[in-house]
Order: sequence, then structure tokens, then C-alpha cells
Amino acid sequence: MASEFEYESVLCVKPDVNVYRIPPRASNRGYRAADWKLDTPDWTGRMRVTAKGKVAYIKLEDKISGELFAQAPVEEYPGIAVETVSDSSRYFVIRIQDDNGRSAFIGVGFGDRGDSFDFNVALQDHFKWVKQDNEISKQSQAPDSTPKLDLGFKEGQTITLNIGQTKKKEKPRPQGTGGFGLLPPPPGGKIAPPPSSVSSNHNTQSVTGSGNTGCLLELDSNNSNSLIQSNPSSDLWGDFSTPASSQQPAQQASTTNWVQF
Repeated sequence: MASEFEYESVLCVKPDVNVYRIPPRASNRGYRAADWKLDTPDWTGRMRVTAKGKVAYIKLEDKISGELFAQAPVEEYPGIAVETVSDSSRYFVIRIQDDNGRSAFIGVGFGDRGDSFDFNVALQDHFKWVKQDNEISKQSQAPDSTPKLDLGFKEGQTITLNIGQTKKKEKPRPQGTGGFGLLPPPPGGKIAPPPSSVSSNHNTQSVTGSGNTGCLLELDSNNSNSLIQSNPSSDLWGDFSTPASSQQPAQQASTTNWVQF
């Protein structure tokens, strides 16, 4: 039974419904609306279907005042509280009860098939919800008999994790001797090698270089009018030795046209 603290919700309201006194059931074949006096209903009013908890209530009320004419509590559907007739979808047999617990069976009918369909669906939806709620309650109360998976560590059990260490990317070293990059080429394009011999005046004298850099060119002892390379087989930009004949006083080196490096 519904608790007095539960609120009442409205499932369906139909403004026009007819009520009939029906004869006792003659056999087990069910009720037939053709046996009723359909042209002269015994009462006409409004039907309101409500729900309080898991129990639905079919209330027959006056259209104007809303006074209750009869009420049928429904605890299951389909069931004895609401039955369909065998010859029509617009008529039903319901069991009404009073406050003293006395009950009687009456016939109700709708003038439109849409109204009877809405009445039928409202009861079906309510008791579908009741069935689901009962199943959830049984599952919550029943003990969980399914085996549980034990993922905990046993005594003395260990686990090893292999975490790969990422290697740092090595920066590419610049190409060149000694780890330094190549110097950019001088402006003007390619570097031309020094000439093997160049014409000069008779009064040209050799430059006396320092001990670290040396002189790139020297005078030929056989011909004072030409300059030759001191070491043809070595690198053009390498170190050169200064012949003894080219040694001059430091005062003469400052008066020549050659620039000392």
C-alpha cells in the first residue's frame, strides 16, 4: 500500500467517460460490451488516473465540482482491478472500492478510441516503472555472490618495472679542423694563388719578415729582375724560408714598396 507521506502524481485525465452497471459474468469467456446498455449510461463524468507510490488510482469525478463518485485502486496491470472486454477496445471493467473495503465491478467506456489508448498506455508505463524499481531493490538487497578479482600483492611478491631512458640528442659538430667551422670565403669570389714569377724593377728589394710569418716571395740570386717561389712543392700559403742573400738592414725594408705582415 502507498504511504501517506508519498506525493500523488497525475498520469492521465479524460474529460468524458461513461459508467455502466454490468451483469454478472456468465462464463469464463470474459466480459462483452454488447451485453451492456451502451445507449443509456448510468453515470457520465471525468476520469483522472493518478499514482501514489507504486499504486495507481482510477478516480471518477464530477465534471463541474470535481466531487469523487468512485475510486478503483490498481496494484498491478493487467490484473483483476482493470480488465478489457472481448468485443471492443473502448470499454473496460474496473473494480471500485469504498473506504470500508467493499468492492464492486462496473463498466467504463470512452467515446473516442484515442482516449482509451491513452488510458491503457498510462497504466502500462506506470507498472513498467514499478517492475524496474522492484528489480533494482532486489539486486541491492541480494548479497554479491560473484567472485571478486584479487589484484593485491601477496606476501613477498615483488614487481619489476623497466623504464626506458631516453637518450639526449647530440648536437652535430661543425665540420672543420679543431672543431671550428670553416671561415666564410672572402668577398670577391675565389682566392687566386700567388704568381710563380712576377716582373719587377731592378731596384726591388726583398722584405725582411719576422720570425713568425716570414716572407712569401724571395729574390732569385741568379736573376735580380724576377721573383720566384722559394719552395714550389709546398703549400702556396705555407711558411717560406728567407735566403741569406735577401737579408737587408731593417732601414732598407722600411723604404721598399712591400708591406710587412
